[in-house]
Amino acid sequence: MSQKAMKTVLRKIFLLKRQYNNLPLFQFMRDDSIDAAKRLSFFPCMAHFIMSFGDLNKYVLRSEPAADKFQEKVNLHSYEDDHHWPWYLEDFQKLGYDLPTRPTDLMRFLWGEETHKNRVLMYQLTAMIAQANGAERIAIIEAIEETGNVLFTTMLDLAKTLEGRYGVELRYCGVHHHALESGHAVASEHEEIAAIDLDEASTQRCLAWADQVFDLFEDWTNELLAYARRTTPTASAPDRRTSYGAELLS
Repeated sequence: MSQKAMKTVLRKIFLLKRQYNNLPLFQFMRDDSIDAAKRLSFFPCMAHFIMSFGDLNKYVLRSEPAADKFQEKVNLHSYEDDHHWPWYLEDFQKLGYDLPTRPTDLMRFLWGEETHKNRVLMYQLTAMIAQANGAERIAIIEAIEETGNVLFTTMLDLAKTLEGRYGVELRYCGVHHHALESGHAVASEHEEIAAIDLDEASTQRCLAWADQVFDLFEDWTNELLAYARRTTPTASAPDRRTSYGAELLS
């Protein structure tokens, strides 16, 4: 394998991103014939993964003191991404999902069968990262970031519509979060990452992990879409708009 093999890995990630962008969930989210609230009704289903993502950054990706310059870069990134979950909670409330729920019912929903792909996604990412060195973790982060870019870009129009409807600012779904996520993916940073040298074994691991990341996230999107299709939001005020996990909480 030639030097600067991370460039090969990034090419693979961008190819996988183009395919990911066309998954059924994102087609559903872009379908203007469906009400915007319905198209975002998967929001409660991703709670376990979103709330765990801060921990992934704090306790799995981050390693201090860093062993090398690549892990230093991973650590820096982890500090940028470990504190987004409060915005998710804000939007959860503003979108009307903060309904009175017994703790046992909530735990049954979060750890039930209909949300198991959220948990598998986090567990598999943790296992993957634990095997990776600093440079390889950068490749895994890039793959995760590109899946997020598709989701947050696709959510922008939905957030704008629902912000106007409900008179709120959606910091997780809308411009605030998207601007921060897009800031991770500037061209200069990609050029710096592409210049990282990898040996043959490390390159092959990174290519395999890129495939695995996108496969895991594809399963996740399918779970979100199945949840959204089962959910029936109403056109009423957001504080009573819908009930998540209805089949589990009844």
